[in-house]
Amino acid sequence: MPAPSTPFTTIVLAADRGQPDPVAQAAGASCKAMSPIGGKPMLVRVLEALWAAESVASIIVCGPPRAVVDRDADLKRILDAYRLQWLPNESSPSTSAAAALKSLAADTPVLLTTADHALLTPVMVDHFCGQACLASADALVALAAHEAIMQSYPGMRRTATRFQDGPFCGCNLFAILNARGRRAVDFWRQVEAERKQPWKMIHKLGWQVVLKYLMGRLTLAEGLARASELIGIEADAVLMPFPEAAVDVDTPADWSFVESIVRNAGR
Repeated sequence: MPAPSTPFTTIVLAADRGQPDPVAQAAGASCKAMSPIGGKPMLVRVLEALWAAESVASIIVCGPPRAVVDRDADLKRILDAYRLQWLPNESSPSTSAAAALKSLAADTPVLLTTADHALLTPVMVDHFCGQACLASADALVALAAHEAIMQSYPGMRRTATRFQDGPFCGCNLFAILNARGRRAVDFWRQVEAERKQPWKMIHKLGWQVVLKYLMGRLTLAEGLARASELIGIEADAVLMPFPEAAVDVDTPADWSFVESIVRNAGR
């Protein structure tokens, strides 16, 4: 698929969610983003994939904190070598993304991903960005079929959202195509803020939608339509034909599993 006519600015969320980070501890790294996979830090693998993608024009790395950057010579070299804009992380992933978005013009097409997307490839990036630009949407999320992931990587545990037309897993790839699409990040901030009070989110979604989902009768299209209505945007999804697009490193077990995938593939 040809690259979009307007290349994307990519925001890479690279900060640890807590201290100490269990993946960084297991890997003996200064932070999770610098945990090696196949002898190469995850952040480097993500940056290599992004720079090789035709759809990416520039990259902003959000986090790790300046204290980590200053004491990790390898991380400082990476930021310099890739000509990256670095921004300090905020208190959560959503607030970090919101802060990075504020540094960009409102009409800038943005690709949002994470530093633990260790199996990311240029083909995945260009496929997602190309499909996103073909859709009549303000913001899009990449999804992969849970069944395809389990067939390719039996034994890997992935969280799936179970719609009537199948369970799907997120791929840590999000496209924000215009100023209106940024409302999706504002909504994400609300979700994070209310995660300890789930009844508030249930109230927003509506009991009818929640019950339909719990009964296994809500389709993906219906879920996206309700999200669009709730956020005030046109939201859509890109179904990725790459099972590995849904593989990230959340735990030490994930780190070991992805390490074995890379080693067996000679990557």
